[in-house]
Amino acid sequence: MAFSQSVRKGQIPINCGLCETDRPIKWKCLDCDLLLCNHCKEKVHLRVKTAKDHRIIDIKEIGLHKEELDFANIPCQDHTGQYTCLYCKTCDTLVCPTCVAKVHKKHDLTEIQEGYDIKIDKLKKGQSKIQKNRKEIVLRKEQISKLLLAESTKYNQVTQYINEHEHSVKATVERYFKKLRDELDQNQSTVSNTIKSDLNAVSVILKEADDKNNKVQEFIQISNASKFFTEASNLEKSVDMQMPKLRSSYGSIPNFIPREITQSNIGVLEYEENPSHQPHINLEKNKQYQTVLEVIKFVCLSTDQSLWISSGTLGSVQKVKPDGTKLKVLSSYDIKVYGMAVTQSNNLLLCTEGSRLQEISSNMGKLTDTVYNVYPFLPGAVHITSDNKVLVGCVNKDFPKQGRRVVIIMNKKGGQERVYEQDEYKKPIFTIPSSINTTGNGNIHVVDSVSSDMGRVVVLGQGGDIINIYTGDTDINKDIPFQPTGIVTTPRDNVIVADLDTCTLHILNNVGLLMTYYKTSDINIIYPLSLAFSQTGQLYIGCSKPKGSKSKDATMYEVTISGC
Repeated sequence: MAFSQSVRKGQIPINCGLCETDRPIKWKCLDCDLLLCNHCKEKVHLRVKTAKDHRIIDIKEIGLHKEELDFANIPCQDHTGQYTCLYCKTCDTLVCPTCVAKVHKKHDLTEIQEGYDIKIDKLKKGQSKIQKNRKEIVLRKEQISKLLLAESTKYNQVTQYINEHEHSVKATVERYFKKLRDELDQNQSTVSNTIKSDLNAVSVILKEADDKNNKVQEFIQISNASKFFTEASNLEKSVDMQMPKLRSSYGSIPNFIPREITQSNIGVLEYEENPSHQPHINLEKNKQYQTVLEVIKFVCLSTDQSLWISSGTLGSVQKVKPDGTKLKVLSSYDIKVYGMAVTQSNNLLLCTEGSRLQEISSNMGKLTDTVYNVYPFLPGAVHITSDNKVLVGCVNKDFPKQGRRVVIIMNKKGGQERVYEQDEYKKPIFTIPSSINTTGNGNIHVVDSVSSDMGRVVVLGQGGDIINIYTGDTDINKDIPFQPTGIVTTPRDNVIVADLDTCTLHILNNVGLLMTYYKTSDINIIYPLSLAFSQTGQLYIGCSKPKGSKSKDATMYEVTISGC
């Protein structure tokens, strides 16, 4: 009941302290302790004799205004009946005349007002430090909360992987034991049939021997001498027998030797580097290449160490090879590109202006259509996974500035295996998916352009759940919005995101949490736009130029990066 009463009390309107009408309250007189409307401030309050000396403040400043303190009557803590008159900086205490005479005569003394100001300044500095520490604590709390969510998601993923592998192992073991039994049955049949064949042959000869033996035995006992000599010669010839041709050896049933099942051939838990660990990142600039492009929107590496670079929608694609400080152009195409990736067969896969992805053959150099058709969408980003799946970020074809936004997984035949579009609350996940990358744990990292100068990185699990959304760092992007462009996976399975306007590389772990960052402007690399790793671990950074610049000499850098 007390709560409801307080609510009703808080709803009582506050009127002007002079006219007590419902005119809006705008002012407060600190000396009269009255709330005033505009009319009474100008027409009534001024009639008070001393009103010209009164302190009147805007009601918005109530709580901010500090009353002046009375320093004249502060009792001395050491001398009864005495009042303090000065502040001792040396001892950090207020003193009375007796204190000064006995102890503080040669100390650094000042007025109490100045001592008060010194204390206020220290407190404000302390408050500022508290606020800064609190900000860091809040940020750390957010990071830990995200880490907890990421680890929970990872736990569910690993549990699912273990269960799937358990079923797979059980099925594999069952198939293997069935194969062993089938092989044993086949072997037993072969050995048995071989032995039985010889056994039958011996049995036939043995029966023949028994028959002849009986016949000879009967003939020996004959009593007719004439018949004996007449038939004896023929019988003598029939006693010869041909022995069966038997095998010198026979196959044998194999023995079964059981093997030990261990973790190494079932699977083990592999512990990764602590995701909360903040590594020390170092970049060393190796080479610098001038191009004839206005910007280097995309960089891709081929297996023959050549590079594909593109100015994106400005309409140029080039295959180049480093030659000193320049890039030798091997082939060139005039085509608008929204995304590109190198296939495992070393061809260049392109998102162009149609719904069907196109491809430049590494052998013939011809631009042809592919089986990857995302109609009714327009492709705006493409990535090829380690298992040769194609991820395509798309926007609605008929309504490119509104409507559906999706990421599609396609197999090598062009079939759509999965479409990522909505979260668990049926809300759209993406605004405009502009770059895509994957990590070794199967997570999908999508650079999502929220507006022309601001974006985020959406991290999806294989099941489509949103694991994390990275929107930049509160310090790096305090004044300049996070504008992610290029994205690439490091050899340690972390993710580097280029932040264009702050000239920063954000280093995220494979669940999208910020580990650290590196300012490329520190080594004079300005406006990083695109990223790609070579097979030898060198990082290529393609750059843009300041807004308004019309020169065609965008720069690309080869750097060695360590710690990520």
